[in-house]
Order: sequence, then structure tokens, then C-alpha cells
Amino acid sequence: MTDILAVLKQFCTEFNPYLQSCFPLPQGAEKRVVEAMSYSVMNGGKRLRAFLVCNTADLFGVPTKVSFPVAASLEMLHAYSLVHDDLPAMDNDDLRRGKPTCHKQFDEATAILAGDGLQTYAFEYLANSLEIRPEIRLTLLQLLASAGGAFGGMVAGQTLDLYATSTGNQKEDEDIIARLEEMKTGRLLRYAVESGAVLGQAPLDVRQKLVSYSRKIGQAFQIADDILDREGDPKLVGKTLHKDDAQHKFTYVSYYGVEQARKFARKLITEAIGELEVFGNKADNLRALAQYIINRKY
Repeated sequence: MTDILAVLKQFCTEFNPYLQSCFPLPQGAEKRVVEAMSYSVMNGGKRLRAFLVCNTADLFGVPTKVSFPVAASLEMLHAYSLVHDDLPAMDNDDLRRGKPTCHKQFDEATAILAGDGLQTYAFEYLANSLEIRPEIRLTLLQLLASAGGAFGGMVAGQTLDLYATSTGNQKEDEDIIARLEEMKTGRLLRYAVESGAVLGQAPLDVRQKLVSYSRKIGQAFQIADDILDREGDPKLVGKTLHKDDAQHKFTYVSYYGVEQARKFARKLITEAIGELEVFGNKADNLRALAQYIINRKY
């Protein structure tokens, strides 16, 4: 049985120094925003998205010198979303992973600029990653922009998270929640897996199985987050809890209750693992990660 926490820890030991090296400090006063960018990216985190990029790419024999730049650019984009999500105008959080959020560690204006900087740097860094063939880089840039954007991407999901309310029609409500859960968190997880398949030039049918796996774990991940907001230990989770209820957020948990949401998340994970059958034992890390997603405590 794969000890996924040990595997993740080993991955971080190798990947985090690479990620830190992406943020050389300028000499002038503008270094403050780079310091805030670096602080936000290196402020803990399990590196699940980076791990998914590299482990999926590894299924096809892609070396880390090729997958690490893709993983780093994704971590930058993910960190930007967290910096902005924590701002007073959004979720207004003081803590992220048990440490001060960017706007608390620096200030609100710097945090806004740091988020802007991380978003643009993610694309700049990926575009300049010469280890990756130009046509593959172009595909990855297109996929990353779509995953992070307002037309079915992360920004669309965050918008639904802010403004979605019940329509009074169960089918419509279920559709809203499913889209919210998939887009807000799921799109970047989907990109993580799909980018590994693109790097490995996977056949279309194999790539589709991986996309299906990623969509299911992405939705389950967000449901698990919603459950942790309701039931988690603040010391372990490292941020303010019970905010979804206080802000009347529209989630599987608020709509169906914890037990029904948990049951649905487990079903999604079982289906996701089923998509990996074609890879045999090579996908054991991806299977173990799927199980970890719904069993984690933070």
C-alpha cells in the first residue's frame, strides 16, 4: 500500500527548492512585490497540483526537468488565486496554512499586486521553459489560461461561490453546485493531470481517461474542503473555519448535509480510481492520492 504522505513529502523535498529558485529578488524597491509573491508561493502547501503534473507525466516517461517548469507555473497560478481569495473583498481571511495571509504579512495593496504578479509570471515562466517543445508549450498555455479563466474556469467558479443561491428547483440547484465545485477547485486539478498527459503526448483515449479521473477528484476535493470547513480542526486546517455557513455559501454540504456530501465524494473517488485501470501499478501514486483527498484532515 502506498504511503502517500511519505511520497508527497519526498516530492516536496525535491520540488520546493526548484520552486524557490524561480523568485530571484530584484535590487530596487520593487523587490517588495517579489518578496510577497515568494512568500505566498512558499507559504507551506502540500503541492498536490505540482505532484499531479509530475506523476502523470511520469506515466509516460517524462523527466522532471520537463515537468517541473509546468508544475511551478501551476503553483504560481494557484497561489495567486489564494492571495486574492483571502483579501477583505473576498473571503477576508487572516490565516492561510497557519500563517498570516499575504495582505496581513505585507499590506492589501501589495497583496493585490503580488496576486497580479503571480498570475502573469505563471504564463511568462511557462512560455520561457525551453525544455518543452514549442507546440507543446502553446497547448499548455492555452489549457492553463482556460483552466484559470472566467469562461468555465477557476474565476467562473469563484464568482459562483460568491453569488450563487438556491433557485428553488432541485435539478437547477444541483447543476449550479456541480459547476461551482468543479470549476472553483477542479479546473486547476484537471489542468495538473491533463498537462502531464500533454507532456507525455498521451493517445487521445488515454488522455480522456486521465481527464475523467481529474474531474472526479477535483469535485471530491472541493466537497472535502467544504466538509473540513464544517467539521475540521482549525489548528490542523490552518485557517478560519465555519465561514461557508456564516457567509451562506452554496455547497454540497449546505444543500445536502455532511453525510450525503461525504457519500457522494467517496463515490466520485471510486469512479476516479476506476479510470486508472489502464496504467496498472504505474498509477499507484495517483490512486493513493485520490483516497487521500477525501480522508485528509487539512
